[in-house]
Amino acid sequence: MPRDAAPIGRIMAQMAMVMNLDKCIGCHTCSVTCKQTWTNRTGVEYVWFNNVETRPGQGYPRRYEDQDTWQGGWQLNKRGRLTLKAGGRFKKLVTIFANPKLPSIKDYYEPWTYDYETLTNAPLQEHTPVARPHSLISGKDMKISWSANWDDNLGGSVDHGTKDVIVQRVSDKVRFEFERTFMFYLPRICEHCLNPSCAASCPSGAIYKREEDGIVLVDQDRCRGWRMCVTGCPYKKVYFNHRTGKAEKCTFCFPRVEVGIPTVCSETCVGRLRYIGLVLYDADRVLAAATTPDDTGLYEAQRDVFLDPHDPRVVAEAERAGIPRDWIEAAQRSPVHALINTYKVALPLHPEYRTLPMVWYIPPLSPVVDAVSDTGHDGEDRGNLFAAIDTLRIPVEYLAELFTAGDPAPVEAVLRRLAAMRAYMRDINLGREPDDTIPAATGMTGEQMYDMYRLLALAKYDERYVIPPAHAEQAHRLEELATECSLDYDGGPGMGGSGPFGEASGGATPLAVENYQALRDRQTSDTAAAPTDKAARVNLLNWDGKGRPPGLFPPPGPEQSGEQR
Repeated sequence: MPRDAAPIGRIMAQMAMVMNLDKCIGCHTCSVTCKQTWTNRTGVEYVWFNNVETRPGQGYPRRYEDQDTWQGGWQLNKRGRLTLKAGGRFKKLVTIFANPKLPSIKDYYEPWTYDYETLTNAPLQEHTPVARPHSLISGKDMKISWSANWDDNLGGSVDHGTKDVIVQRVSDKVRFEFERTFMFYLPRICEHCLNPSCAASCPSGAIYKREEDGIVLVDQDRCRGWRMCVTGCPYKKVYFNHRTGKAEKCTFCFPRVEVGIPTVCSETCVGRLRYIGLVLYDADRVLAAATTPDDTGLYEAQRDVFLDPHDPRVVAEAERAGIPRDWIEAAQRSPVHALINTYKVALPLHPEYRTLPMVWYIPPLSPVVDAVSDTGHDGEDRGNLFAAIDTLRIPVEYLAELFTAGDPAPVEAVLRRLAAMRAYMRDINLGREPDDTIPAATGMTGEQMYDMYRLLALAKYDERYVIPPAHAEQAHRLEELATECSLDYDGGPGMGGSGPFGEASGGATPLAVENYQALRDRQTSDTAAAPTDKAARVNLLNWDGKGRPPGLFPPPGPEQSGEQR
C-alpha cells in the first residue's frame, strides 16, 4: 500500500531537534549554559545533560556505545519481538538492589576543583604557589586523568583513538587513514525517543513521556533510585544524583518550550546549528517501526512514522485527536520536518538501538570539501565534490556507523544533496546562470534546493525555532513558573535540609575552599538566592536571547553613563 494511502492511526505531536554538524565549532557554549542552568548542584557535578564530543573519540561516558557491555536499548528476540537488551522483569527483580551494568565514576570522570584560596592568598615566596586539584566527591587531592571532554580535538588520540567503539568496527587501514583525514564535533542531549528504553526499564514508573509534546521526564517523587534507567538508556543520558538518590536527565528545557522559547543549549549556540520544531507522528506505527527486522531499515521505518502535516487527512485526524490548530500550523512550518522528510538531509543517531530517537543530525560535508581542497582542486566544484563522495569512503563508513546502522547509501545521498546545494548556490551567488541539472541529479528542484539553502544558511530566529506555546489553564503563569523548575529550590529534590550554614545549605560536602566561602556567603545573605556581589541571581532559563540578561553585567557608573550619553 502506498504511504500516502495507508490508514492513519492515533496522531500525536512531538517536539524534536535537528543539529547541523557542519556548523559546530566545538566551543562548548551549549554545554556550559546547560550546566549553569540545570546541573550546578551538589550530587551532579559530573553530569552534563548536554555535551560536545570530538569524533573519533570514546565519548561521555567512556565507550557508551558499547552495548555489549552496557546493554542499553532494545533488541529483537528469536520470535522477532522487542525486548530490553538488559533483560526483562524477572532479571530486573533479581538484580534490583545491585545493578551491575552501570558506568562507574571513572567512566564519566571524577569532578574536581582547585584550592584557589591557597593560590591567591599565598605570601610572597621564591616559588609560585600551586592550586592543587581536589575531588568534588571525596575532597582529597587527585590526579586528573579523564574528563567529559578528554578527547577534545583528538587530544590523546594516539593513546585513546583506537578505543572508539565505531573505529573498532572498521579495518586497520580505515582506522589509520581516518585519523589523518578529518574530525568533527557531535553535540549530544537526551534523544527524547518515541520508544524510550529508559522508561521501559524503570521499575517505579518514574520516567514518563509527556503526551502533549513527547518530552521524556523523570518524576522525582516516584523515583526510587534503582538506576535501571541508566542501564536501559543506550545513549547514557540518564544520570544518578548521589546526593538525592534520584535519577535526572535532560528536560528539553520544558519550562521554556511551554512558553515558546527554545532550549538553553539552542538559544546560546554560537554556530546556530540547532533547529527545534514540532512533528506529527502515527503512534500506532511506532512498534512496527521499532521491530523492523533489519537494522539498516530502521532509518526509513522511522521516517514512515512521521506524518505530512500538509495532508488534509492528517490535519483532520489531528484536530479530531485534540491537537490545537496552532500546533498543526507549527508542524507545517517545522524546520525539523522539513530537514527530515522534505529535504531528507537529517539522520538519527544510532537507530540500531531501536528507541526511535528524536534528535537528528545533518552529517558534516566539510571533511569532504577540505579533503578535495587539500589536493589543490576546487572544493566547491560539483564534479570534484561528487567524485570525492564516491571515493572518500572512510568518512562515509564512519558516519554510516553513527547514523544509519552501517548502511552508507543514505549517508551518501545526504552528502550528495549538501554538495549539490553548495555547487548550485555558488553559481547563483557569483551571478551565473544556475544549472538545474545539479538539483535534478539528487531528486530535487531548484526551488527546493534554494529553500533548503535558506534554512541551513540564512534562517532567521523564528525559522529555526518554531515552538508553539503550551495550552493550559495556567498558560499565563508558565513564564513565572519557569523560575521554579530548577531542582535546587528550597525544599526541592536538589536540596537536603539543614547544613553547616543554616537551612537550605544542604549536607556538609567536602568541597574546595572557594566553594565553602561561596556557600557561606550565600547562606548568610538576606535570602538564599541573593549573592552579596550582585543584585539578583542571573536566570538564563527565562532569557529570550534578546538584549542583556538582568544582572549579568554590573550597572554602568556615572562616568560610563556620561560616555554612553
